[in-house]
Amino acid sequence: MPTIHDCTTFGALKASNYQPKSIKEELRSNLIKALQNNTNPFQGIHGYEETVIPALQRAILAGHNINLLGLRGQAKTRIARLLTQLLDEYIPYIQGSEINDDPFAPLSHFGRSQVEQLGDDCPIAWKHRDERYVEKLATPDVSIADLIGDIDPIKAAAQKLSYADERVIHFGLIPRANRSIFVINELPDLQARIQVSLFNILQEGDLQIRGFNLRLPLDLQFVFTANPEDYTNRGSIVTPLKDRIESQIITHYPMDIETGKTITKQEAKVPEQLKESIIIPDLLLSLIEQVAVEARNSEYIDVKSGVSARLTISALETLYATAERRMLLNGEKQSQARLADFLQIIPAITGKVELVYEGEQEGAAAVAATLMEKAVRSTFAELYPSPEKVRKQTDNPYLQVAQYFEKGNVIDLLSESTDKAFEAALKNIPPLEALIKKHQPDLSGEEHLTHKEFLLHGLSAYSLISKKPLGKGHQFSDLLSGMLNMDQPFGDEE
Repeated sequence: MPTIHDCTTFGALKASNYQPKSIKEELRSNLIKALQNNTNPFQGIHGYEETVIPALQRAILAGHNINLLGLRGQAKTRIARLLTQLLDEYIPYIQGSEINDDPFAPLSHFGRSQVEQLGDDCPIAWKHRDERYVEKLATPDVSIADLIGDIDPIKAAAQKLSYADERVIHFGLIPRANRSIFVINELPDLQARIQVSLFNILQEGDLQIRGFNLRLPLDLQFVFTANPEDYTNRGSIVTPLKDRIESQIITHYPMDIETGKTITKQEAKVPEQLKESIIIPDLLLSLIEQVAVEARNSEYIDVKSGVSARLTISALETLYATAERRMLLNGEKQSQARLADFLQIIPAITGKVELVYEGEQEGAAAVAATLMEKAVRSTFAELYPSPEKVRKQTDNPYLQVAQYFEKGNVIDLLSESTDKAFEAALKNIPPLEALIKKHQPDLSGEEHLTHKEFLLHGLSAYSLISKKPLGKGHQFSDLLSGMLNMDQPFGDEE
C-alpha cells in the first residue's frame, strides 16, 4: 500500500492530507511523544539527566533558539546533533530547490515559480532528518557571504539577468539550511559584525544581501555553542545577539567519578578484540577520572580553559595501548592493566591541559606526574584509612607494612615483566593481604592484585615507604634506606 513518502507531486501530497509543520513544531510534538512514552532521545548523554536535559526539553517545548554555554569537552556539539532524533523522519520539499522550499509556502523565486507554473504537477522530493542538520564552526575568517549569501556575477551573466533581479543571489549556509537545525559552534569566535548579521534572521526573518532586502521567513532551529565569555580572550557574544537567543543552557563536567567512567568507556575507541584480551580493573578507571578531577582543581592549570573529557578518553586508550605493547613483547595473549601502565599515560595528559605560568615553569610532564600522584592519594584516602589521620595512632594499620620493609625486604615491580613475574613479586606480602582483607573484602581476584600494587604506590605517596624509579619500573623499600639512597621517588611531593 502506498505511503505518504511515495508522493512525488504536489497534487498527490495534498491528496494525502499531509499537514506541514514548522521545525520548532516538529521538535515540540516529537518531544511530547517521547516524554509521554518515557523514551530518551538523548541516548549516550550521561550526567545531565537532572540538569541540562530538563532545561533543553523546556527550551524545545517553548520553541526557543538555544545557546549551550560551557567549557570544552562538555558534549555541547553532541547534544546539538542528537536534536535531529526529534525531527520527523522525512519532510517534503520542492525538488531542485536550493533552500528546501515547502511546497505549501515556497520562499525562493524558484519555488514560487514551480508552484505557479506547474501547480499540482510540481515535483516533490523527500529529505531525511539526518540531512536536516547544518553545522558551522565559527572562525574569524567567516564572512557574511558564507552565512547569508552574495550576488553571483557568473549566474547573472550566464542567465542574462540584471543585478536587480532576485535570481542573481547565491544563498549562503543559513538560507540553504531552511527547515533544518543550524548550529554555530564557538559563537564568540565569530566577528562582531558577522554576529550583527544574525539579528534580523533570528527576530524578523529578513535577509539583506548586497542591497537586497528579502523578506524570507526562514524556518530554522538555531543552536549555538560557546565557552563562557568571561573565560576566553578570543571574543564574546554581542549583547543584542544574546538577547535574541531565548534559552541559554549551562553545561558542566561529570559531577561524580562513576558518571565520568561511564562516559570515558563509552567514548574510548578501543577495538573489541583488545577489550576481550585486556582486563582494565575498575580501580584504574577510577584513577583516570580522578586525574581529570585533580586537573580541574590544580593551581598549575588554567581552570578557565577547562579540562576536556577527551583527557580521560585519551588516557584510557593509552592505558589499553600500554598493556597491549607489554603483552606483545612478552608473547602473551591475555593480560591485565596495571598501575605501572597507568603511570605511562602522561602523553595523554600533557596535550590536554593549558598551563598557567607556574605550570610552564614546572613543565608539562612534571605537572602530569603530579596530577597522577594526587589522584593516587585522593583515591587511596577513599578506599583505605587516611595515612595522615592514623599516623600517630597506636593501632596504625600501615605500621606492619612499614616494618615489613624495615626488615630489609625490597620489591621490584618492572613495567614490562610478564604477568606471572609481576604476580610473583606481589604474592607474598602478608601486611598487604591483611589490609585488603579488612578494608576491601569483596574484591575479585583481578582487582585483588591491582589493590596490592595500588597500596604500595599509595603508601609511598604518603611517605610511609620509599619508591625509587628503576629503568623500567619502580623499587619499593624502607623509607630510611630510600632517603639515604638520595634518589627522588617518581612523582613524590614530599
